[in-house]
Amino acid sequence: MAKESGLGMTISVDDSGGVARAIGNDIPSVVFATPRGVQDVTGINKSAIERILLLADFTITITGVFNDAANLGHDVFKTVPSTSVARTTTIVHSGQTLPGEILYSDYSFTRAATGELTYTAPGALGDGTVPTWA
Repeated sequence: MAKESGLGMTISVDDSGGVARAIGNDIPSVVFATPRGVQDVTGINKSAIERILLLADFTITITGVFNDAANLGHDVFKTVPSTSVARTTTIVHSGQTLPGEILYSDYSFTRAATGELTYTAPGALGDGTVPTWA
């Protein structure tokens, strides 16, 4: 197994109608995590912390370049403020796939002083299915 870069990653997100849209072309950066909750269960008889793992989660923040062409980023996320639907989000890299049913909670914009118009779309796991790479 060789180390790899993040080049060649693809991201698809369902639009509000449930149709997967490949929007990776307009995403210059993405942050995603698969954290687990941790509970401190240390008894008074211990000299070091004792913990147990709790529920799994998935979070994502997509940063994209504004593109209002059909079926791309703006078309996918413009309904975030007006619809309450989970959107299948699929990350694929090097033959590995990480799918999740994600609730996107915002679709915000930044217009830089130099003219760039970018958006941010944060989301979190919505259906209780453990995020698993396949």
